[in-house]
Amino acid sequence: EHFTPREVIELMVNLLIAPDDDALSVPGVVRTVMDPACGTGGMLTAAHDLITRLNPDATVRVYGQELNPESWAICRSDLMIKGQDPENIAFGNSFTEDGHKGAQFDYLLANPPFGVDWKKVKEEIEREYETLGESGRFGAGLPRINDGSLLFLQHMISKMKPVTPDGKGGSRIAIVFNGSPLFTGGAESGESRIRQWILENDWLEGIVALPDQLFYNTGISTYFWILTNRKSPDHRGKVILLDARDYWAKMRKSLGDKRKYLTQEHIAEITRLYAEALHVAADPEHPLH
Repeated sequence: EHFTPREVIELMVNLLIAPDDDALSVPGVVRTVMDPACGTGGMLTAAHDLITRLNPDATVRVYGQELNPESWAICRSDLMIKGQDPENIAFGNSFTEDGHKGAQFDYLLANPPFGVDWKKVKEEIEREYETLGESGRFGAGLPRINDGSLLFLQHMISKMKPVTPDGKGGSRIAIVFNGSPLFTGGAESGESRIRQWILENDWLEGIVALPDQLFYNTGISTYFWILTNRKSPDHRGKVILLDARDYWAKMRKSLGDKRKYLTQEHIAEITRLYAEALHVAADPEHPLH
């Protein structure tokens, strides 16, 4: 378990929500945000704050699920103080006791535990995989037992809103991963099949490589994966790969393994580069790299 530094949350929420600036400025807009590993609710609060900053008239409803009873209680209390419904924060394991079964959301974001095994819930997950197949959450495949990261992503994908024939609806997802979901598993492995499923459905919008030593309890390199089921026509069949590993400042005093941080200037610049990449991807004259 690891807390997500505030500046990392801010950047992640920017990349998740900034491309929707126009839609979010509509008067009376209502948006739902969900985090299936919500901890004390930091990401949900940041998403709420950014949307309402873009549009003070917007209504933002936040939902989450948390396994740790202390974190769950803190999250509920914090959201209650902020005028949110604490009943929207479910307690329990997202994989085996889905607290938002059948629900769909506009935005989904998470920083699931890195490299945590799913031995304790193996039977239930394998049962869902075998009995429900593609009508369940894990039909694309199961990753190796010692890393449940891609299970979280499949769980989130199952909660995307469908896109209507007139192009409305759809969802956006942002998730923090280490390198494992990118690189592990050879051809025909569970990981490889999950990646193939995501690419064949054209859900992967971009991957952003972040500096190492950003997190409190691990010095490893991390990545944001951004997914959506409503890519613009110009962006279909393309994936943004943004290398932001050189955007960091040194902490005056390290906090555990955290020796680097992102300044407000870094956040603004990475957000701008990501938006620019979306723009470049849409330009038919621009050669693809």
